Amino acid sequence: MRSKSVCVYCGSRPGADPAYMRDAKDLGRALAEEGWRLVYGAGDVGLMGAVAREAQSAGAETFGVIPQHLVDWEVGKTDLTSYVVTETMHERKKVMFMNCDAVVVLPGGAGSLDEFFEALTWRQLGLHEKPVFLVNTNGYWDPLVTLLTHVTTQGFADDSLHGYYSTVPDAEAARAALRRALS
Repeated sequence: MRSKSVCVYCGSRPGADPAYMRDAKDLGRALAEEGWRLVYGAGDVGLMGAVAREAQSAGAETFGVIPQHLVDWEVGKTDLTSYVVTETMHERKKVMFMNCDAVVVLPGGAGSLDEFFEALTWRQLGLHEKPVFLVNTNGYWDPLVTLLTHVTTQGFADDSLHGYYSTVPDAEAARAALRRALS
C-alpha cells in the first residue's frame, strides 16, 4: 500500500518573517516522521527548498514537479525521489494535485494563491474531496480568510466555501490535522 502524499504549496522566497522558514522546515520534517511523501513544485529556493531539504534529510520520499521554464529560475532540485519536468504551469499543477491525498498551503505569493484557489475551486465544483489546509503562520493568511468571508457575505459563494479548507496556526497543527484527515 502506498503511503499518503501531501502536496505543499508555498513561496519560492523565504519571506520577511523567520517564522515562515521555521514552519516550512517543521512541516518537511513532520512529513518524513509521519511516513508521508512530499509532493511540491521541485524548487530548491525559498520555503519550497526548505520543505524539501528538511523532508529529505529526515527520510521522506519527495516528488517534485517543475515546468521547463522555471528549472533555472527556481533552481530545479534534481536529487528528489521523483523529479518531473512539465511543459507548462497548468500541467505542473495538475500533476502535483493528482499525485496527492491532501494539500497544505504555507505562506507564499501569487503562485501559492493560484494553487490554493484552483484546489478550492475544484473542491467547490465537486471535482475532489481532498482536505486543504492553510498554515496561518503569525496570521499570514488572515487577509485571505477575511476576503473569503467577504466573497460569501457578498453573495458570490455559498457559506459552504468555508468548509472546503481549514486554517491551522502552524506546522505542528497542520501535522495533527493531516493525521486526522489521512487516517
